[in-house]
Amino acid sequence: MIIDLVRSLGSWSWWLLGLVLLAAELAVPGAFLIWIGLAAIIIGTLSLALWDTGIWTWQVQLLLFAVLAVGLAVVGRRFYSGRGGESDQPNLNRRGESLVGRTATLHEPIAEGRGRIRLDDTWWSIIGPDLPAGTQVVIIESNGRDLRVEATATVLRPT
Repeated sequence: MIIDLVRSLGSWSWWLLGLVLLAAELAVPGAFLIWIGLAAIIIGTLSLALWDTGIWTWQVQLLLFAVLAVGLAVVGRRFYSGRGGESDQPNLNRRGESLVGRTATLHEPIAEGRGRIRLDDTWWSIIGPDLPAGTQVVIIESNGRDLRVEATATVLRPT
């Protein structure tokens, strides 16, 4: 049945496949099927000119389609991956990294190298040298869920 449909549509079967793939791109997330659909449309365009020639067999068409689909997918991937550029907020989804450089006052002491600190509305686990409560610290590194801190020169006494 499909072979009869392809024979009856001739070179337009590639166009039909390309349009179906482009329509499927709208339903499937990501930009992948667009390149395969574009390869099918290119083969359809070539088929309009070469359909009746002896060299344009189905094997040549499928081979050229596969090469074009892979090639266009690679080129398209590079095209889309380079379009992001630099963000004006590079740490937007990396909250811990956005805290590096901030200073805070310890409400609780750091004991045995571990402690907690409150920044804004969140309590964070911290790693650093043993320090008493009231010490002014600066965040020097974020490694996953922990923040690494070190003491600044100022020590505040809790009241």
